[in-house]
Amino acid sequence: MSGIKDARKHQKKKKQKKQLRALICIVVPLFLCLLLFFGIRSILSKPDKQPPKETTQSVDDKEKVAKKPAKKENKENKKSDKTKSVNTPKPQVEKLKLDKETPKDSDQGISITISSMGDCTLGTDINFNPATSLNAYYNAQGADYFFQYVRPILEKDDLSIVNMEGTLTTEEQREAKTYAFKADPEYSKILSGSSVEAANLANNHSHDYGSKSYTDTIEFLESDNVATFGFERVKLIELKGIKIGLTGIYELADHLDRKEQVKENISALKKAGAQLIIVNFHWGNEREYVPNEIQKELAHLAIDKGADLVIGHHPHVLQGIEKYKDRYIAYSLGNFCFGGNSNPGDKDTMIFQQTFTLKEGKLEKTDDVNIIPCSLSTASGYNDYCPIPLEGDEKQRVLDKIEEYSNQIP
Repeated sequence: MSGIKDARKHQKKKKQKKQLRALICIVVPLFLCLLLFFGIRSILSKPDKQPPKETTQSVDDKEKVAKKPAKKENKENKKSDKTKSVNTPKPQVEKLKLDKETPKDSDQGISITISSMGDCTLGTDINFNPATSLNAYYNAQGADYFFQYVRPILEKDDLSIVNMEGTLTTEEQREAKTYAFKADPEYSKILSGSSVEAANLANNHSHDYGSKSYTDTIEFLESDNVATFGFERVKLIELKGIKIGLTGIYELADHLDRKEQVKENISALKKAGAQLIIVNFHWGNEREYVPNEIQKELAHLAIDKGADLVIGHHPHVLQGIEKYKDRYIAYSLGNFCFGGNSNPGDKDTMIFQQTFTLKEGKLEKTDDVNIIPCSLSTASGYNDYCPIPLEGDEKQRVLDKIEEYSNQIP
Protein backbone atom coordinates (compact mmCIF):
# COMPACT_ATOMS: atom_id res chain seq x y z
CA MET A 1 0.00 0.00 0.00
CA SER A 2 2.83 2.39 0.89
CA GLY A 3 4.25 1.90 -2.63
CA ILE A 4 0.96 2.97 -4.21
CA LYS A 5 0.79 6.04 -1.95
CA ASP A 6 4.35 6.97 -2.83
CA ALA A 7 3.58 6.63 -6.53
CA ARG A 8 0.50 8.83 -6.20
CA LYS A 9 2.51 11.45 -4.29
CA HIS A 10 5.19 11.36 -6.97
CA GLN A 11 2.61 11.80 -9.74
CA LYS A 12 0.99 14.67 -7.83
CA LYS A 13 4.35 16.48 -7.42
CA LYS A 14 5.12 15.88 -11.08
CA LYS A 15 1.76 17.38 -12.04
CA GLN A 16 2.36 20.42 -9.81
CA LYS A 17 5.77 21.01 -11.39
CA LYS A 18 4.22 20.89 -14.87
CA GLN A 19 1.56 23.42 -13.78
CA LEU A 20 4.22 25.70 -12.28
CA ARG A 21 6.32 25.57 -15.46
CA ALA A 22 3.24 26.35 -17.56
CA LEU A 23 2.41 29.29 -15.31
CA ILE A 24 5.95 30.64 -15.56
CA CYS A 25 5.85 30.30 -19.36
CA ILE A 26 2.73 32.46 -19.42
CA VAL A 27 3.47 35.02 -16.71
CA VAL A 28 7.11 35.87 -17.57
CA PRO A 29 6.50 36.72 -21.27
CA LEU A 30 3.42 38.72 -20.25
CA PHE A 31 5.47 40.69 -17.70
CA LEU A 32 8.21 41.40 -20.23
CA CYS A 33 5.66 42.58 -22.81
CA LEU A 34 4.09 44.96 -20.29
CA LEU A 35 7.51 46.30 -19.30
CA LEU A 36 8.47 46.89 -22.92
CA PHE A 37 5.13 48.57 -23.70
CA PHE A 38 5.28 51.05 -20.82
CA GLY A 39 8.99 51.77 -21.47
CA ILE A 40 8.35 52.72 -25.10
CA ARG A 41 5.33 54.76 -24.09
CA SER A 42 7.33 56.77 -21.57
CA ILE A 43 10.02 57.51 -24.16
CA LEU A 44 7.51 58.64 -26.76
CA SER A 45 5.69 60.86 -24.30
CA LYS A 46 8.85 62.55 -23.00
CA PRO A 47 8.97 66.26 -24.07
CA ASP A 48 11.67 67.38 -26.48
CA LYS A 49 14.54 69.40 -25.09
CA GLN A 50 14.32 73.14 -25.76
CA PRO A 51 16.93 74.57 -28.13
CA PRO A 52 19.77 76.38 -26.39
CA LYS A 53 19.50 80.12 -26.05
CA GLU A 54 22.10 82.31 -27.71
CA THR A 55 24.78 83.43 -25.33
CA THR A 56 27.48 86.03 -25.41
CA GLN A 57 31.15 85.68 -24.87
CA SER A 58 33.43 88.58 -24.25
CA VAL A 59 35.17 89.78 -27.36
CA ASP A 60 38.53 89.46 -25.67
CA ASP A 61 38.24 86.16 -23.77
CA LYS A 62 41.57 85.28 -25.32
CA GLU A 63 42.79 82.91 -22.65
CA LYS A 64 39.71 80.72 -23.03
CA VAL A 65 39.11 80.82 -26.74
CA ALA A 66 42.01 81.90 -28.86
CA LYS A 67 43.61 78.51 -29.45
CA LYS A 68 40.70 76.18 -28.98
CA PRO A 69 39.14 74.35 -31.92
CA ALA A 70 35.73 75.45 -33.06
CA LYS A 71 33.76 72.75 -31.24
CA LYS A 72 35.27 73.53 -27.85
CA GLU A 73 34.90 77.25 -28.44
CA ASN A 74 31.25 76.69 -29.16
CA LYS A 75 30.72 75.64 -25.53
CA GLU A 76 32.62 78.65 -24.25
CA ASN A 77 30.43 80.93 -26.31
CA LYS A 78 27.24 79.64 -24.65
CA LYS A 79 27.51 81.26 -21.25
CA SER A 80 25.97 84.68 -20.73
CA ASP A 81 24.32 86.36 -23.70
CA LYS A 82 21.21 88.49 -23.46
CA THR A 83 20.42 88.35 -27.16
CA LYS A 84 17.78 85.94 -28.44
CA SER A 85 19.02 83.02 -30.40
CA VAL A 86 17.81 80.19 -32.60
CA ASN A 87 14.18 81.29 -32.17
CA THR A 88 14.99 84.71 -33.63
CA PRO A 89 12.11 87.03 -34.58
CA LYS A 90 11.41 87.46 -38.25
CA PRO A 91 13.55 90.09 -39.97
CA GLN A 92 12.36 93.67 -39.75
CA VAL A 93 13.22 95.77 -42.79
CA GLU A 94 14.03 99.39 -41.94
CA LYS A 95 14.38 101.82 -44.81
CA LEU A 96 16.63 104.83 -45.07
CA LYS A 97 17.40 107.27 -47.86
CA LEU A 98 20.79 108.96 -47.72
CA ASP A 99 20.94 112.51 -48.90
CA LYS A 100 23.20 112.05 -51.90
CA GLU A 101 22.63 113.16 -55.46
CA THR A 102 21.18 110.51 -57.78
CA PRO A 103 23.21 110.39 -61.01
CA LYS A 104 21.73 109.48 -64.35
CA ASP A 105 22.26 105.88 -65.40
CA SER A 106 24.84 106.35 -68.16
CA ASP A 107 26.41 103.78 -70.47
CA GLN A 108 28.94 103.13 -67.71
CA GLY A 109 26.17 102.63 -65.15
CA ILE A 110 26.07 103.91 -61.58
CA SER A 111 29.03 103.20 -59.31
CA ILE A 112 28.80 102.70 -55.54
CA THR A 113 32.03 102.56 -53.49
CA ILE A 114 31.67 100.87 -50.10
CA SER A 115 34.33 100.81 -47.37
CA SER A 116 34.18 98.19 -44.61
CA MET A 117 36.15 98.25 -41.36
CA GLY A 118 36.48 95.95 -38.38
CA ASP A 119 35.83 96.26 -34.66
CA CYS A 120 35.25 99.76 -33.33
CA THR A 121 35.00 99.77 -29.54
CA LEU A 122 34.33 103.34 -28.52
CA GLY A 123 34.80 103.84 -24.79
CA THR A 124 36.32 101.35 -22.37
CA ASP A 125 35.79 98.76 -19.65
CA ILE A 126 35.46 100.25 -16.15
CA ASN A 127 38.24 97.94 -14.95
CA PHE A 128 40.79 99.24 -17.47
CA ASN A 129 43.43 101.81 -16.55
CA PRO A 130 41.74 105.20 -17.14
CA ALA A 131 45.05 106.86 -18.05
CA THR A 132 45.65 104.63 -21.07
CA SER A 133 42.03 104.16 -22.13
CA LEU A 134 40.32 105.45 -25.25
CA ASN A 135 38.35 107.77 -22.96
CA ALA A 136 41.55 109.57 -21.93
CA TYR A 137 42.26 110.37 -25.59
CA TYR A 138 38.68 111.51 -26.11
CA ASN A 139 38.88 113.85 -23.13
CA ALA A 140 42.18 115.27 -24.32
CA GLN A 141 41.66 115.37 -28.09
CA GLY A 142 37.91 115.28 -28.81
CA ALA A 143 35.87 113.21 -31.25
CA ASP A 144 37.69 114.26 -34.44
CA TYR A 145 41.01 112.83 -33.27
CA PHE A 146 40.33 109.12 -33.80
CA PHE A 147 39.63 108.87 -37.55
CA GLN A 148 41.80 111.83 -38.59
CA TYR A 149 44.08 109.76 -40.86
CA VAL A 150 41.38 107.64 -42.50
CA ARG A 151 38.68 110.30 -42.74
CA PRO A 152 39.84 111.51 -46.19
CA ILE A 153 39.41 107.95 -47.51
CA LEU A 154 35.94 107.57 -46.04
CA GLU A 155 34.79 110.97 -47.24
CA LYS A 156 35.49 109.94 -50.84
CA ASP A 157 33.45 106.73 -50.77
CA ASP A 158 29.67 106.41 -50.89
CA LEU A 159 29.08 104.24 -47.82
CA SER A 160 31.36 103.39 -44.87
CA ILE A 161 30.45 100.51 -42.53
CA VAL A 162 32.00 99.49 -39.18
CA ASN A 163 31.32 96.81 -36.59
CA MET A 164 30.27 98.77 -33.49
CA GLU A 165 31.52 96.57 -30.64
CA GLY A 166 30.18 98.10 -27.44
CA THR A 167 27.43 100.35 -26.16
CA LEU A 168 26.62 104.06 -26.04
CA THR A 169 24.60 104.46 -22.86
CA THR A 170 24.30 106.01 -19.42
CA GLU A 171 23.21 102.71 -17.88
CA GLU A 172 25.21 101.67 -14.81
CA GLN A 173 24.35 97.98 -14.42
CA ARG A 174 27.23 96.10 -16.00
CA GLU A 175 26.72 92.56 -17.26
CA ALA A 176 28.63 89.87 -15.34
CA LYS A 177 31.25 89.11 -17.97
CA THR A 178 34.99 89.41 -18.37
CA TYR A 179 34.84 92.56 -20.48
CA ALA A 180 31.94 94.99 -20.88
CA PHE A 181 32.26 98.15 -22.93
CA LYS A 182 30.39 101.41 -22.86
CA ALA A 183 30.88 105.03 -23.77
CA ASP A 184 29.05 108.26 -23.26
CA PRO A 185 26.40 108.77 -25.98
CA GLU A 186 28.33 111.75 -27.35
CA TYR A 187 31.04 109.34 -28.56
CA SER A 188 28.74 108.61 -31.51
CA LYS A 189 30.32 111.71 -33.08
CA ILE A 190 33.55 109.74 -33.51
CA LEU A 191 31.75 107.88 -36.30
CA SER A 192 29.29 110.46 -37.58
CA GLY A 193 31.98 113.13 -37.82
CA SER A 194 34.20 110.87 -39.90
CA SER A 195 31.81 109.94 -42.71
CA VAL A 196 30.84 106.55 -41.23
CA GLU A 197 27.26 106.00 -42.36
CA ALA A 198 26.42 102.53 -41.00
CA ALA A 199 27.27 100.25 -38.07
CA ASN A 200 26.66 96.56 -37.48
CA LEU A 201 25.46 95.78 -33.92
CA ALA A 202 25.16 91.99 -34.19
CA ASN A 203 28.01 91.09 -31.86
CA ASN A 204 28.70 89.92 -28.33
CA HIS A 205 29.09 93.38 -26.79
CA SER A 206 25.91 95.06 -27.97
CA HIS A 207 24.14 94.31 -24.65
CA ASP A 208 27.03 94.86 -22.23
CA TYR A 209 24.92 97.04 -19.94
CA GLY A 210 21.63 95.26 -20.45
CA SER A 211 18.92 95.42 -23.08
CA LYS A 212 18.48 99.16 -22.69
CA SER A 213 22.12 99.75 -23.54
CA TYR A 214 21.43 98.08 -26.89
CA THR A 215 18.42 100.25 -27.69
CA ASP A 216 20.30 103.31 -26.40
CA THR A 217 23.13 102.58 -28.85
CA ILE A 218 20.65 102.38 -31.72
CA GLU A 219 19.00 105.63 -30.64
CA PHE A 220 22.19 107.66 -30.22
CA LEU A 221 23.88 106.44 -33.39
CA GLU A 222 20.83 106.98 -35.55
CA SER A 223 20.19 110.41 -34.05
CA ASP A 224 23.69 111.23 -35.32
CA ASN A 225 22.85 109.84 -38.79
CA VAL A 226 24.68 106.53 -38.45
CA ALA A 227 22.37 103.75 -39.66
CA THR A 228 22.39 100.63 -37.48
CA PHE A 229 21.57 97.03 -38.34
CA GLY A 230 22.05 93.54 -36.95
CA PHE A 231 20.25 90.46 -35.64
CA GLU A 232 16.67 90.60 -36.95
CA ARG A 233 16.99 94.31 -37.89
CA VAL A 234 17.95 94.59 -41.55
CA LYS A 235 18.52 97.92 -43.29
CA LEU A 236 17.60 99.01 -46.79
CA ILE A 237 19.56 102.13 -47.69
CA GLU A 238 18.75 104.06 -50.84
CA LEU A 239 21.88 105.72 -52.13
CA LYS A 240 22.34 107.39 -55.53
CA GLY A 241 19.07 105.76 -56.55
CA ILE A 242 20.40 102.27 -55.66
CA LYS A 243 18.86 100.18 -52.87
CA ILE A 244 21.54 98.59 -50.69
CA GLY A 245 20.61 95.88 -48.20
CA LEU A 246 22.60 95.45 -44.97
CA THR A 247 22.29 92.60 -42.48
CA GLY A 248 24.39 91.45 -39.54
CA ILE A 249 24.50 87.86 -38.25
CA TYR A 250 25.82 86.86 -34.80
CA GLU A 251 27.26 83.36 -35.22
CA LEU A 252 29.23 82.70 -32.05
CA ALA A 253 26.56 80.92 -30.00
CA ASP A 254 24.57 79.04 -32.64
CA HIS A 255 27.05 78.46 -35.46
CA LEU A 256 25.36 76.59 -38.32
CA ASP A 257 21.97 77.00 -36.64
CA ARG A 258 22.22 80.55 -38.00
CA LYS A 259 21.64 79.27 -41.52
CA GLU A 260 17.93 79.96 -41.34
CA GLN A 261 18.46 83.56 -40.25
CA VAL A 262 20.91 84.10 -43.10
CA LYS A 263 18.28 82.87 -45.57
CA GLU A 264 15.42 84.85 -44.01
CA ASN A 265 17.31 88.14 -43.73
CA ILE A 266 18.58 88.01 -47.30
CA SER A 267 15.13 87.01 -48.54
CA ALA A 268 13.55 89.94 -46.68
CA LEU A 269 16.00 92.36 -48.29
CA LYS A 270 15.33 90.94 -51.74
CA LYS A 271 11.58 91.31 -51.26
CA ALA A 272 12.13 94.91 -50.15
CA GLY A 273 13.87 95.61 -53.46
CA ALA A 274 17.57 95.44 -52.53
CA GLN A 275 19.80 95.61 -55.62
CA LEU A 276 23.03 95.09 -53.68
CA ILE A 277 23.26 92.99 -50.48
CA ILE A 278 26.08 93.06 -47.92
CA VAL A 279 26.20 90.55 -45.07
CA ASN A 280 28.27 91.17 -41.94
CA PHE A 281 29.11 88.13 -39.78
CA HIS A 282 30.39 88.17 -36.22
CA TRP A 283 32.08 84.78 -36.14
CA GLY A 284 35.21 82.67 -35.89
CA ASN A 285 37.94 82.01 -33.34
CA GLU A 286 39.81 84.82 -31.65
CA ARG A 287 43.37 85.31 -32.90
CA GLU A 288 43.06 82.63 -35.56
CA TYR A 289 44.37 83.78 -38.94
CA VAL A 290 42.55 81.13 -40.98
CA PRO A 291 38.73 80.91 -41.03
CA ASN A 292 37.12 77.75 -39.73
CA GLU A 293 34.72 75.53 -41.66
CA ILE A 294 31.65 77.13 -40.06
CA GLN A 295 32.69 80.56 -41.34
CA LYS A 296 33.27 79.19 -44.80
CA GLU A 297 29.95 77.33 -44.95
CA LEU A 298 27.93 80.34 -43.78
CA ALA A 299 29.76 82.69 -46.14
CA HIS A 300 29.10 80.45 -49.13
CA LEU A 301 25.45 80.06 -48.09
CA ALA A 302 25.04 83.84 -47.93
CA ILE A 303 26.39 84.26 -51.45
CA ASP A 304 24.35 81.31 -52.73
CA LYS A 305 21.23 83.07 -51.39
CA GLY A 306 22.04 86.43 -52.94
CA ALA A 307 24.73 88.30 -50.97
CA ASP A 308 27.09 90.38 -53.10
CA LEU A 309 29.72 90.90 -50.39
CA VAL A 310 30.46 89.12 -47.08
CA ILE A 311 32.38 90.90 -44.32
CA GLY A 312 33.57 89.23 -41.11
CA HIS A 313 34.84 90.27 -37.68
CA HIS A 314 35.49 89.00 -34.13
CA PRO A 315 38.88 87.23 -34.43
CA HIS A 316 40.65 90.61 -33.74
CA VAL A 317 43.22 89.81 -36.41
CA LEU A 318 43.17 89.81 -40.18
CA GLN A 319 42.06 86.71 -42.03
CA GLY A 320 42.21 85.96 -45.73
CA ILE A 321 39.96 86.97 -48.59
CA GLU A 322 38.17 84.47 -50.80
CA LYS A 323 36.44 84.91 -54.13
CA TYR A 324 33.42 82.65 -54.43
CA LYS A 325 31.03 82.73 -57.41
CA ASP A 326 32.46 86.13 -58.43
CA ARG A 327 31.71 87.56 -54.97
CA TYR A 328 34.22 88.49 -52.28
CA ILE A 329 34.43 87.24 -48.70
CA ALA A 330 36.69 89.16 -46.30
CA TYR A 331 36.69 86.71 -43.40
CA SER A 332 38.02 89.08 -40.74
CA LEU A 333 38.97 92.75 -40.90
CA GLY A 334 40.59 92.74 -37.45
CA ASN A 335 40.30 95.64 -35.01
CA PHE A 336 40.03 99.23 -36.13
CA CYS A 337 39.34 102.01 -33.63
CA PHE A 338 39.54 99.58 -30.74
CA GLY A 339 39.13 100.66 -27.12
CA GLY A 340 39.10 97.03 -25.99
CA ASN A 341 42.86 96.73 -25.58
CA SER A 342 45.48 99.36 -24.70
CA ASN A 343 48.22 97.45 -26.54
CA PRO A 344 47.11 94.66 -28.92
CA GLY A 345 49.94 92.39 -29.97
CA ASP A 346 48.82 92.45 -33.60
CA LYS A 347 47.95 95.96 -34.74
CA ASP A 348 47.46 95.16 -38.43
CA THR A 349 44.09 96.03 -39.88
CA MET A 350 42.63 97.19 -43.18
CA ILE A 351 39.86 98.99 -44.97
CA PHE A 352 38.22 96.66 -47.47
CA GLN A 353 36.88 98.81 -50.25
CA GLN A 354 34.87 97.64 -53.23
CA THR A 355 33.23 99.59 -56.02
CA PHE A 356 30.05 98.08 -57.45
CA THR A 357 28.62 99.11 -60.81
CA LEU A 358 24.95 98.76 -61.64
CA LYS A 359 23.50 99.20 -65.10
CA GLU A 360 19.76 99.65 -65.41
CA GLY A 361 19.48 98.58 -61.79
CA LYS A 362 21.37 95.32 -62.23
CA LEU A 363 24.74 94.52 -60.73
CA GLU A 364 27.60 94.05 -63.14
CA LYS A 365 30.48 91.65 -62.53
CA THR A 366 33.26 93.60 -60.88
CA ASP A 367 36.72 93.01 -59.47
CA ASP A 368 37.11 96.62 -58.44
CA VAL A 369 38.52 95.89 -54.97
CA ASN A 370 40.89 98.14 -53.07
CA ILE A 371 42.62 96.76 -49.96
CA ILE A 372 43.99 99.55 -47.78
CA PRO A 373 46.41 98.18 -45.15
CA CYS A 374 46.34 100.10 -41.88
CA SER A 375 47.62 100.00 -38.33
CA LEU A 376 45.08 100.50 -35.57
CA SER A 377 47.57 102.85 -33.87
CA THR A 378 50.10 105.43 -34.99
CA ALA A 379 52.38 104.14 -32.21
CA SER A 380 54.00 100.70 -32.29
CA GLY A 381 54.38 100.09 -28.55
CA TYR A 382 50.87 101.01 -27.40
CA ASN A 383 47.40 101.77 -28.71
CA ASP A 384 46.64 105.43 -29.31
CA TYR A 385 43.27 104.45 -30.86
CA CYS A 386 44.03 106.33 -34.08
CA PRO A 387 44.04 104.01 -37.14
CA ILE A 388 46.36 105.08 -39.92
CA PRO A 389 46.98 103.82 -43.50
CA LEU A 390 50.36 102.17 -43.94
CA GLU A 391 52.92 103.13 -46.56
CA GLY A 392 56.00 101.63 -48.15
CA ASP A 393 57.42 98.40 -46.75
CA GLU A 394 54.83 98.20 -43.97
CA LYS A 395 52.00 98.45 -46.48
CA GLN A 396 53.53 95.69 -48.60
CA ARG A 397 54.13 93.54 -45.50
CA VAL A 398 50.42 93.58 -44.64
CA LEU A 399 49.39 92.97 -48.26
CA ASP A 400 51.71 89.95 -48.35
CA LYS A 401 50.26 88.77 -45.06
CA ILE A 402 46.70 88.97 -46.39
CA GLU A 403 47.74 87.08 -49.52
CA GLU A 404 49.39 84.38 -47.42
CA TYR A 405 46.28 83.97 -45.27
CA SER A 406 44.09 83.91 -48.37
CA ASN A 407 46.11 81.06 -49.82
CA GLN A 408 45.61 79.07 -46.60
CA ILE A 409 41.81 79.12 -46.82
CA PRO A 410 40.80 75.46 -47.17
